[in-house]
Amino acid sequence: MDDRRPYPVRVEADLDPNLSRWLWLVKWLLAVPHYFLLALLWAAFAVLTVVAFFAILVTGRYPRTIFDFNVGVLRWSWRVHYYAYAALGTDAYPPFTLADVPAYPARLEIDYPERLSRGLVLVKWWLLALPQYVIVGLFAGGGAWFVGRSEPGQFHWAAGGLIGVLVLVAGVVLLVTGSYPKPVFDFVLGMDRWVVRVGAYAALMTDDYPPFRLDMGGTDPAGPSRPDERTGWPAHRWTGGRVASVVLGAVLALTSMGLLTGGGALLWADRSARDADGYLTTTESFSTSQYALSTGKIVLGGWPASSDVLGDVRVRVTETNPATPVFVGIATSADAGRYLAGVGYATVRTPSSASVTVNAGGAPAVPPESAGIWAVRSAGPGTQTVSWPLRAGDWTLVVMRPDGAPGLDVRAEAGATIPGLPWIATGVLGAGAVLLLFGALLIAVPVHRASRQQKGEEDAHAHRV
Repeated sequence: MDDRRPYPVRVEADLDPNLSRWLWLVKWLLAVPHYFLLALLWAAFAVLTVVAFFAILVTGRYPRTIFDFNVGVLRWSWRVHYYAYAALGTDAYPPFTLADVPAYPARLEIDYPERLSRGLVLVKWWLLALPQYVIVGLFAGGGAWFVGRSEPGQFHWAAGGLIGVLVLVAGVVLLVTGSYPKPVFDFVLGMDRWVVRVGAYAALMTDDYPPFRLDMGGTDPAGPSRPDERTGWPAHRWTGGRVASVVLGAVLALTSMGLLTGGGALLWADRSARDADGYLTTTESFSTSQYALSTGKIVLGGWPASSDVLGDVRVRVTETNPATPVFVGIATSADAGRYLAGVGYATVRTPSSASVTVNAGGAPAVPPESAGIWAVRSAGPGTQTVSWPLRAGDWTLVVMRPDGAPGLDVRAEAGATIPGLPWIATGVLGAGAVLLLFGALLIAVPVHRASRQQKGEEDAHAHRV
């Protein structure tokens, strides 16, 4: 591409000559409603970009209605960023719309591509764009990210990097002098324009590679946006109801991806992760100078037939020194709490050895085997195992030395049979499939209606011609 050729992504802005000295200090708060809505819109942007990816791959065309929606999201984002900390170029509050607002001092337009390369769509958003990502990362810092790293197209940025530094400088100068330094504005707009161009390229909206040049100032080299040659200035087809439907559908679709992934993982665990005895296990090492290791309260209540769902639990504990005996017991939390009252022990809150709380105290009044509180117990040298069918109630597992002496260095393996896991996995997969279906419908219906409206406009224009 000729590096001097106007780029099909036009980013323009007018610097407000009467900026408030202090308003920029609170724009982060004033823009919160926009940030909330943009988070939802970018979720829809991501889902629709994936749809566009497959449409381009099959047909070589970016669906026009989806293109208009995604341009609207980029346009809305540019207005908010220009108002806030990617430029601080205006005090005019951004409008809540995907449509172009010619009167607003920040404007963005992208030429619709009639055809796109099927081959480029596979590589441009990650491989070809890598050098651009490095540059915009320097410009926008940690505030720039491309979900294209994991799926094609979603792009967003905020104040950070060199842009953030220069905008902060401009804000301080504005606070002191009452004027925004024009050279800083021109340079910041050049970097913002570069970032937006790369974003549009990563979102598959053009095959023209972003130029390695800094087009500074508020006026884009491509000039003002132009009407479509076939239809003139298009009507805004994305009504509030259609946008809300797409956003809700995208949220449901993304949620369904989590459920489908989780359900698949549960099925895999049920089929492939069990040991020879049918237990799903986790293993961790623990060490303490206290007299006991104890789990937190394990509550098994409100479960219908918890033994049918979770099955049997098995705990195996091995001292690092095989000759050192160890005691393992499970008791009700109330009984275990009374036995350990005043005893120095460590509480394991999660299966991780990094989450251990020490409770100061002394030695137990009696050795654990003499306590008479255990539902199941085992003691002796080597590996000690307790197996127990789960029952409703509050339960605590305790590991000690049989003689009540301090100091434990053990490796613990906890497992359960979980016979209800296939049903749980099936339920999660079913819920994911239902959400995906509803999400797809909520997206497809407004996209279809917007497409039908567009075709009607084109037919009417052709008839007039």
